[in-house]
Amino acid sequence: MNADTSSKMEVLTRKLTQVAAYYHPSTWKAKGIWWTGGLFLTTYLIFIVILSLYWSRSPGLYDVHEQALSLVGHDETKLVTGMATTATAIRIGETLLDKPGGYLSNDISPPGRLLDNIPNWEFGALTAWRDLTNAMRNDFSRAQSQSVENKDLEIAQPQSNYQSDSWILPSTESEYRRGIDALYRYNQGLSDAGTVHAQFFARADNLTTYLEVVEKRLGSLAQRLSYAVGQIRLDTALAGDPNARQSTPAPAQTQTKTPWIKIDDIFFEARGYTWALLHILQAMEIDFAPVLKDKNAEVSLQQITRELKNTQNFIWSPLILNGTGYGPISNHSLVSASYISRVNAAITDLRSLLQKG
Repeated sequence: MNADTSSKMEVLTRKLTQVAAYYHPSTWKAKGIWWTGGLFLTTYLIFIVILSLYWSRSPGLYDVHEQALSLVGHDETKLVTGMATTATAIRIGETLLDKPGGYLSNDISPPGRLLDNIPNWEFGALTAWRDLTNAMRNDFSRAQSQSVENKDLEIAQPQSNYQSDSWILPSTESEYRRGIDALYRYNQGLSDAGTVHAQFFARADNLTTYLEVVEKRLGSLAQRLSYAVGQIRLDTALAGDPNARQSTPAPAQTQTKTPWIKIDDIFFEARGYTWALLHILQAMEIDFAPVLKDKNAEVSLQQITRELKNTQNFIWSPLILNGTGYGPISNHSLVSASYISRVNAAITDLRSLLQKG
């Protein structure tokens, strides 16, 4: 055999060895592991993306009167004063826990851990829920300052104020659920003639006290939303009182601008708060109907709820845009701030009507 033939045989042998190695079971087993791993990872990522999109949808509006009826077997005759507001408090709490994805603010794994819009929406709605349970415990359920607190609201109010990001031991969900259960018991007691301590007093002064808190919440949200484009603000903290003092000196003017990555956080927090407030005020329109009619304030409250509905309009853009005030690109924060500012001004007028008539 000459050298040329020997060289050809070596090449052929090497190729046959490579082919045999390629088709060897161990090679295909290794390739199968990589293919399986890649397929699993791809499928998992697709699943996470789809689930994230589904969980990122804000809860829609609902009928507060129908919600109240559902708690009394749809028997209109069983509805008493305070049930609409209490049913709304229950529904807000249950929405936080039972909406698609459940409660996300304390999630430690994807996709909940990767989302921020809905957790901020939750915080806004949670703030409104806490304000309502506080008003129910301290104002709506008490006749006078010396009256005894309702036992169920003594549980519901602090439970709603439990820390919002506790994952376990105990979890936020379990503590909020205890508060909701207490609200169910309070709601049942309202229609029970034998439960004299379960009362809801729909008075003008009670409603005025609650609206004062709402007014401050809305004012804060409107300011924070307007900071999306930056704002130079003069210090008016001591205006109107020559003898007023504050703890530490403050500059005559400050410039504030929301960081770009925080703009959508504030927007969805405001959207969550106004979603809850809309339903609360619709419920109070039912429970405080005689008071509002006596003060000729029914239309004022209806206009407030109409403006609040505008804050829940569908968002057509996949992103919260932050164009300049008069620029070619929309600024969602300023639009929301406009609606909220109008609501805030209308609530100031409503409080004046309730106080003076």
